[in-house]
Amino acid sequence: MDGYIHSFESFGTVDGPGIRFVVFMQGCPMRCLYCHNPDTWRAGAGKTYTAEEVAANAAKYKSYFSGGGGVTVSGGEPLMQADFVRELFTLLKAKGINTALDTSGILFNPADKHKFDALLEVCDLVLLDLKHIDGAEHKKLTGHSNGNVLAFAEYLSDTGKPMWIRHVLVPDITDNDEYLKNLAQFIDGLKTVERIEVLPYHTMGAVKYKNLGMEYALEGVEPPARGRVQNAKRILGIIK
Repeated sequence: MDGYIHSFESFGTVDGPGIRFVVFMQGCPMRCLYCHNPDTWRAGAGKTYTAEEVAANAAKYKSYFSGGGGVTVSGGEPLMQADFVRELFTLLKAKGINTALDTSGILFNPADKHKFDALLEVCDLVLLDLKHIDGAEHKKLTGHSNGNVLAFAEYLSDTGKPMWIRHVLVPDITDNDEYLKNLAQFIDGLKTVERIEVLPYHTMGAVKYKNLGMEYALEGVEPPARGRVQNAKRILGIIK
């Protein structure tokens, strides 16, 4: 099976445990205002690879995966090519390589659970991006409501799948104590969360919009102050 892939990273250290070979899939239905990879949005772009080619490429780095490393499939949104990711993960598991899925969960469909069951059977860890806990604000931020995302988080919890929660802290959008407390309450109800990460908003992707001839929606928004990052981590229970 062919997959449309934007790029690879050979020695990733921020996309799951240990050293990771990271596969960035092409295509995403979300239009997050802070997205730093707008070049991954268009479906059907990128370069095509077979699952066998990607698995063989990743396996070259297996000696670096000791201590919990492995392969993370990110995006874009990898669930847009869920069948390809399932085939890739199946090949990687046969090689004894740890697998992680970095997703927004936006494409989860509770009525089509069997498709996700097959994928999750060969996925060791889900890195779930919870963009915004408030449905209306989530739609302003991403173009979509968060109903499917929250349902996916609960589904992962109910099926015993380990997950890391990631949350981007953006001044005046997600950096709000009320929203953070509501997010903490939701996360507290999940049974399989192994880690929570607060990712401070940054402007490093702004130049990509300029190069693509696109308007950057958060022009002028600065990264959150360190004190606000610490505040978010306290509310979410990461630090005391």
